[in-house]
Order: sequence, then C-alpha cells, then structure tokens
Amino acid sequence: MSSGFYWHERCFWHDPGAIGVFSSAGEFRQPQPASESAESKRRLKNLLEVSGLIDALEVHKPAPASREDLERFHTSNYLDHLETADRAGGGDGGDCAPFMPGSMAAARQSAGLAIAAVEAVATGQLSNAYALCRPPGHHAETDRGRGFCLLGNIPIAVMRARALGQVQRVAILDWDVHHGNGQQAAFYDDPEVFTVSLHQAQNYPLDSGFFEEQGEGGGQGANLNLPLPPGCGLGAYDYAMRRLVLPALEAFSPELIIVASGYDACAKDPLGKMLLNSAAFGAMTHQLKTLAERVCQGRLVMVHEGGYSEGYVPFCGHAVIQALADSDIAVPDPQNEEIAAWGYQALQPHQAELIDDWQKRWFADSGQASTGEHYDAFA
Repeated sequence: MSSGFYWHERCFWHDPGAIGVFSSAGEFRQPQPASESAESKRRLKNLLEVSGLIDALEVHKPAPASREDLERFHTSNYLDHLETADRAGGGDGGDCAPFMPGSMAAARQSAGLAIAAVEAVATGQLSNAYALCRPPGHHAETDRGRGFCLLGNIPIAVMRARALGQVQRVAILDWDVHHGNGQQAAFYDDPEVFTVSLHQAQNYPLDSGFFEEQGEGGGQGANLNLPLPPGCGLGAYDYAMRRLVLPALEAFSPELIIVASGYDACAKDPLGKMLLNSAAFGAMTHQLKTLAERVCQGRLVMVHEGGYSEGYVPFCGHAVIQALADSDIAVPDPQNEEIAAWGYQALQPHQAELIDDWQKRWFADSGQASTGEHYDAFA
C-alpha cells in the first residue's frame, strides 16, 4: 500500500483578511497580509511537484465535509453563525479566527481532507496519509473558532470514523508550537482517545496547555500536555519524544495515530520561539512511523496545522512527507545545518529536569506502565 496525499485548491482560497498578527484592524495597525496565509501551503504542494515526491504518493481531492459530519463536533448555532456571516461579508469565528466570504467553503473542504485521509488509513486503503488542510483546525472548539481555526478538522474526522466503526482507539499527537486545545476539549472525558500536545508554554491559548490538565471522568489520564519553555531545540524535542511522548503513545496502544502537524516550532517561524529545523520534523515522523508499524499496523495520518514562515515551511513539510512515504526523494534545505549549529540546540539542564519530572509524574498519575522500549534518537 502507498502513502496518500490529500489537497484541494479551494483550501488556498480562504481569506482571513488584512489583519497581520492581530485579530482585528485598528487606528495604529497598518493593514498587512494575515500571518495565516495560503502561501506556505501552496509552496509545500509546489515543492512536492518540483522534487517529484508527489509522484510517489496517491493523490486525492475528496469532497467537502457534510453538515452532518460537522455537527458531530460543532454546535448547530455555531455552524449557522459561520454560514450566515460568510454570506454577509465575513466576520470572526470567535477568538482570533477572522474570515471573509468563501471561507466556509474552504473550511468545509479542509475538514473533508482530514475526513478522507483518516477514513482511508483506518479502513486499510492506504498505509498512511498526509492532509494539506487549510484553514487549520486544532484550536477550534465545539462552539467557537480560535487562533485562525474555524472547524476542528481532526475531531470532526475522528468522531466520524468512530461513529462509522472504522476505528475506536485513537491517539492524537499535536506538535504545533501552540497548544492543541481543540483536540483536548473534544475528547477530555473520553478514555478511548489519547490527546498529546507538545508546545511552547503559554503561547496560545494563554489559559490552557498545562501538564496538570490530564482529562476528567472516564478520560482521566488520557490527555498529556508538555508545555516546553521557549528556546527548545533539537536536543529538547528529541529528549521529550524519546523520554515521554513515544512511551506514552505506545502504552496507550492505539489503533490509529494522528499528528496535528504544525511547523511553527521551526527556527524561522514568526509566531513561535523554538529552534527546530526541517530534519527534526522528518526525524519525528520517522520515530512515529516506526512506532505505528509496531503498535497499529502502520496506521498514521498527518494533518497540516500551523507554520507561518512561507519560505521554510515547505522544507519541513517535504521532510515529513518523505519520511512518511519512506522515499529517497529529498530536497536540499539550505538552512538545515546552520540551524542545527545554533547555540543552545543541545538539551539544556533545565529542559531535561522538566521533562524528567513530567515523565515520572505522568506514569505515576496515569496508571500506565512505561514499556521500557528503546527509541531511536534524531539522526
């Protein structure tokens, strides 16, 4: 079986308006293109074309999500608000989630990409898949949009797949630099969906993403946050993955792993303060692919989220898709080695101490037993 690639031009037509890094215009805010733009995603797709990697993938352009699909996660009132505002000239989905006319069609198409990718992998049609979603979705909550996200692409796809009996036990890893609050809220009391977020501490949203948030009710112990301090690089991410993220995922023993694949933890991103290069994203994908092959027949889906460096995101995404497809088709990243040579890329004592503390507390609090498996370090 091959690796799938899901995309649609409609997703690139979403327009958040001229807001720059702010949620709205103002007297002293000169209009500028929005931080969340189509360019980084379009450039990734173009890079796949030029490198030839796209020819090694099974390319799909699926249908948009239906209203029934959306209502598995979102309230009817919220969806009505989006549709009404879209027809009336645009608006804001809630908290820093602006949109212009046509955005609802793009958002439904984006959710449709995630739905189709999850379905194909869950039902064994594909080994793994990448969904080039836009607008992103990992901040969207049941009754509001947040942080550039209008619809919860991953919760919508997971809830549909579970409702149709395609999969039951799912793990979601979010490595976007911002907290994956949308997935956390969607499954916070569900013991069958394990949500993990590896993010910069209190970047966005400010009020969520703490280690102490571990689920509630039957879902207690099925949510894991790793709020890393700003300035974490190759050493810290490698240590966090091997010390806690991969062991926790393996202990949960999912039937399917989904990654909210944001690239704003890269060293070139304007909205994050982390230090990763493209090779690190490729290495993390390789680690997850190896784990998925061991625990869930290789079922792995990557859903594109944030990443605001128009020039650098394509290299990160290409590295991920190359690893996903187990391909030899690579592109030279002109800044990969330079970023790796920056100061403080090695694991720092305060980073190791924090991750070790989380590891000890997590396995004590969750009741899970660490497998003790060895996980390969970044190359």
